[in-house]
Amino acid sequence: MAPAALFKTLERPASARKVKIMRIARLICSMLLAVGLLTVPAQFRAQVAVGISVRIAPPELPIYEQPVCPGEGYIWTPGYWAWADNDYYWVPGTWVLAPEVGLFWTPGYWAWDGGSFIFYEGYWGPVVGFYGGINYGYGYFGRGYEGGRWDNGRFYYNRSVNNVNITEIHNVYNTTVVNNTTVTRVSYNGGNGGINVRPTPQEEATAHERHISPVPTQIQHVQAARANPEMRASSNQGQPPVAATPKPGDFRGGGVVAAREGGAVHDSPARTENNATRPENNGARPTTPIHPRDLPPTERPPTPNTGNAKQDQKYQQQQKKLQAQQDKERQKLQQKQEQDHQRMTQQKADEAKKQQLEQQHQQQTQQLQQKHAQQQQKLRERQQPPPRQNPPPKPPKEKP
Repeated sequence: MAPAALFKTLERPASARKVKIMRIARLICSMLLAVGLLTVPAQFRAQVAVGISVRIAPPELPIYEQPVCPGEGYIWTPGYWAWADNDYYWVPGTWVLAPEVGLFWTPGYWAWDGGSFIFYEGYWGPVVGFYGGINYGYGYFGRGYEGGRWDNGRFYYNRSVNNVNITEIHNVYNTTVVNNTTVTRVSYNGGNGGINVRPTPQEEATAHERHISPVPTQIQHVQAARANPEMRASSNQGQPPVAATPKPGDFRGGGVVAAREGGAVHDSPARTENNATRPENNGARPTTPIHPRDLPPTERPPTPNTGNAKQDQKYQQQQKKLQAQQDKERQKLQQKQEQDHQRMTQQKADEAKKQQLEQQHQQQTQQLQQKHAQQQQKLRERQQPPPRQNPPPKPPKEKP
């Protein structure tokens, strides 16, 4: 700031000077962040807190068997304990179709921040990042991922840690994984009794890679778990009746797996200050969407890479068309619900009717979200390359 400008600032009233000084301080911090002189812990850069802070540690991880992989391109996402309505609830592990070729899933995790436990949301990226050192099993043993790899646009599964039917999925390999981490079922990082692990330089570097938030089917999966009373720790005592599913959101279909052994549950959960959750960032969205505007933003169409340029271009056009159609449907439903609110205001409706209307809006919004998730899922499944068929064995040559 020039001396003359600084002098004018000091001549202003105290309140005006304070606002000006705060703006200058923010500008300086932004400049320091840009040049790397002011650092932020890697775990905060790599994963974003979802706005939940709890003083009681999450239960231990239950023991369960992995369901069989439903098809090519599906990647295992381990189960974890989430928090809502003053209680922990189990989000079952499930197979999720990767949103783009070449992407891996970095699981979410709980971490102690010195006064409470904060949850950091998982994400999709080209490299598996830091997930608290939590041993989720099935390839996620605390560091990286040992369950599979991408090769020429196809995902190859490591049979030593994955449940794969080789008669349907042929792109497999078998590499024994030496798990050097301490076998523990602790589900959080840091604090009393937590996993004492910090990010490696390589894991810190992943913070600068491109990330994709959980896809709609994963969000739907979490909501289904939250809405199921049997998933709550206060009900299942750490041993959920649905520990893992073959596909997201399907808690009663074939292949659903129950926990073989439960985990220890800590004391009754307590919220943070003033018995309320504390948002860790201003951008945290409501856990349960009520109106279309509460839904997470629609992900941009992924860039396909199957090796067939014409097929990839057609798929990208279909994605853009579907996204435009879904955006219109969101806007239409949002406008309709706003009209409902205006009508209620004009009629001077009581609180009971307003609450009933909000429940209807929530149901409409969730139905629209499920419809859109199913449409995206079907479009991605059509894009997956057909499984390679092994050539039939040649008949033996007849002896003369």
